[in-house]
Amino acid sequence: MAVTLSVNGRRRTVAAAPETPLLYILRNDFELNAAKFGCGMAQCGACTVLVDGKAVRSCVTPALAVVDTKITTLEGLGSATSLHPLQKAFIEEQAAQCGYCIAGMLMSAKALLDETPHPSEGDIRQALAGNLCRCGTHNRIVRAIQRAAKEMSP
Repeated sequence: MAVTLSVNGRRRTVAAAPETPLLYILRNDFELNAAKFGCGMAQCGACTVLVDGKAVRSCVTPALAVVDTKITTLEGLGSATSLHPLQKAFIEEQAAQCGYCIAGMLMSAKALLDETPHPSEGDIRQALAGNLCRCGTHNRIVRAIQRAAKEMSP
């Protein structure tokens, strides 16, 4: 079956079963590798992308469920020459170590800031509660999101 998805502002069609996890299509067919396979059970957050602005675990989201939506991956957030304020803040705060969780953290943070432009530290920690990081950079990640929120505020 052909599945057409709108990813990072571009409509793309792929031959896939409707129950194929979105993550597999993003990584294997569209070669968008920021979202990672972590647990495969929506518990670690490494595969987080935005679907219509909401943070979604792509490892358990069937392709058919997101056909008429706008999907944004980290690759659609910014670029090497034009960083999104979140990406810039994560670099400035040295919030990434191994990098495995960072795409999911950034996408969860983007969803939070879109809905709550001036989040408290508690808001940030709650929004990231489902994103696991084993490197221990949690405090730097929180600072990076606070920095980005200030930069993005009017």
